[in-house]
Amino acid sequence: MPLGDPGGGNFEYTTEGLPLYVKFAEIPVSDMDRALRFYRDVMRMKVISQSDGVSVLEMNEKCRIALVRRPDGVGKDTGIYLAVDEPFVFNRRMSDEGVIITRRPQKGSLGMFASFTDTEGNTLHVIGIS
Repeated sequence: MPLGDPGGGNFEYTTEGLPLYVKFAEIPVSDMDRALRFYRDVMRMKVISQSDGVSVLEMNEKCRIALVRRPDGVGKDTGIYLAVDEPFVFNRRMSDEGVIITRRPQKGSLGMFASFTDTEGNTLHVIGIS
């Protein structure tokens, strides 16, 4: 049952309270130093904080990721799709960096997307924003 207007009037939702974008995602890692080198140096994410077993990186002001030391959880498809302006350029750039590309850019129901594997064996995806 909706709470409604605290003042007692009728209230109808429009878009208030709905998800806007992915704000935060966790990625399991077994080797924090190796993972940090990849996400900081190759993916160009900014390290925001580091504590025992967790490193938080920022992609931009709207999105952060946490690298979490969880050796038994690595090597899986994360289901995370990172927005990029151009999947083909991302693919070329990552290939030049020696990143394993698991799916070359292709058209899907949500647009042009590609997949890659990080240094921990996790699969991540990118999707074009245009």
